[in-house]
Amino acid sequence: MTKTAEQYTDLDKIRHSCAHVLAQAVKRLYPRARLGFGPPVEEGFYYDIALEAPLGEEDLKRIENEMEKIVKADYIFEKKMVSAAEARRIFEEKNETFKVETVDALGGREALSVVVDGDFTDLCKYPHAHSTGAIKAFKLTSLAGAYWKGIETNPVLQRIYGTAFGSKKELDEYVRVREEAKKRDHRKIGKELDFFSIQEEGGQGLIFYHPKGALLRHLIEQFVKEEHLKRGYQFVIGPQILKSDVWVRSGHYSYYKENMFVFKTEDEKEYAIKPMNCPGHMLIYKTRVRSYRDLPLRFFEMGNVCRNEKSGVLHGLLRVRNFTQDDAHIFSTPESLEKEIGSVVDFIFHVLDAFGFHEREIEISTRPKDSIGTGEDWARATAALEGALKTKKVEYKICEGEGAFYGPKIDVKIKDALGRSWQCSTIQCDFALPERFDLEYTGADGQRHRPVMIHRAILGSVERFMGTLLEHYAGALPFWLSPVQVSLIPVAEAHEAYAKKIQKEIEDAGLRAELQPATDTLGARIRRAQNEKIPAMFILGDKEVKAEKVSIRSREAGDQGQKTLADFLKTAAEGVHKR
Repeated sequence: MTKTAEQYTDLDKIRHSCAHVLAQAVKRLYPRARLGFGPPVEEGFYYDIALEAPLGEEDLKRIENEMEKIVKADYIFEKKMVSAAEARRIFEEKNETFKVETVDALGGREALSVVVDGDFTDLCKYPHAHSTGAIKAFKLTSLAGAYWKGIETNPVLQRIYGTAFGSKKELDEYVRVREEAKKRDHRKIGKELDFFSIQEEGGQGLIFYHPKGALLRHLIEQFVKEEHLKRGYQFVIGPQILKSDVWVRSGHYSYYKENMFVFKTEDEKEYAIKPMNCPGHMLIYKTRVRSYRDLPLRFFEMGNVCRNEKSGVLHGLLRVRNFTQDDAHIFSTPESLEKEIGSVVDFIFHVLDAFGFHEREIEISTRPKDSIGTGEDWARATAALEGALKTKKVEYKICEGEGAFYGPKIDVKIKDALGRSWQCSTIQCDFALPERFDLEYTGADGQRHRPVMIHRAILGSVERFMGTLLEHYAGALPFWLSPVQVSLIPVAEAHEAYAKKIQKEIEDAGLRAELQPATDTLGARIRRAQNEKIPAMFILGDKEVKAEKVSIRSREAGDQGQKTLADFLKTAAEGVHKR
């Protein structure tokens, strides 16, 4: 969301000022350029600019050099209030057609704000640093295309991204993390480890899982399913398509239709591929009379859903059109609501810890402007979410107006090895949809009552979580998650029989091993296993056969010497058990 002027931090002011300096430099180098917008964003800033010819990466350095001159000149940022007519005149003279359009869109307000520094004038109401000299360290980072105002029928502008910091040390650290992030890009790792592919022939935003990637996904899902069974969840499976009438009733048709795949059957009935699992779970709930003794009722589904995401936002595993949610809907009495939310919080933290995500940020998002349900129900739902976190002594922040259309929510953002935040688990509290679907239970008083529904996902999207895992571990997954846990490397063909014997014993113990036959040099096969990030390698030669042991090489620690297979299996089992 765009920050208000009051929300700008000192760093926001520096980055916003740097966006102005970027635009100023571009105008000096490309006088016929026309300017769009240039806000600060989470990691820096950007400016959308119309240019006669596309920029390349090599042009960024030239623009940076011109920006350095502007920073060195230490121009003061001077804000002036002018009439709409005067603002229109200023930008018409500069042929800034997008600025003129913006002035006209503001509807002829009495006064508009323009900012002047040196030879440059921009239309802007937001805060800036005192002068260009306050910008101590900056870097232009990338180029992209962007529709003017984000509307697909509008012209495509060139978006120039950059970042700025209060010191060169902070910038250098940012660049270091950014370079490390490139190495950890899950798309790169997924290709190197042969986990998955996205093929133009198959369609954008659709994932093809290769054998090892499919196994990794199975391991993730298997663990999560087992944890649900331990906590009294019941597995359900809903259909992939439902009549549009169901989506109209739930509200998704009104609030979400543009992201749904809608089609008609030969009898002209309209259906939609499900983008959510909740209506299906409510229809299952309604198939019989429920008592307060049945509640809380926890329905869980590894639900496959489809969303018609725009092609411009698709990104590897992180944003796709077909994905799976570890989705559950809990039907609770109002009296048990806060306790049930607390149990979900504990469940989320347990699972995230098991996968190695120990740093988390918690947010509560409140009622958006466009929503359903009564103010009283929204207040009760929000109070239950806050009460559960307070009972658990979990710190959180409030995100005003960012809830789902049917209820407020808790979002859990995990921190990866580079300190980056990833949206993961969610808990949404909903009084509205049980009302729309006329869900009931018989209370202890013999009367009919309305349950409350908790929507919750722990991993969120399995695809997104898998991509996050790959980047967090740079592909070097923990032993229990590695598709191949042990690479068996016989020194020569004569040792392959022993290797096969070891492989069977490993697999009988419930672990996963892969044999590399002696068709290449020993060094080449060790390097292959290392590049494939296999946690353990067994080098098997004459000494190992004679001693009935294995020589172990660790992915992280190198040679570990000889051990009996029994010792290795015991240590491995303990590691898996402690996950």
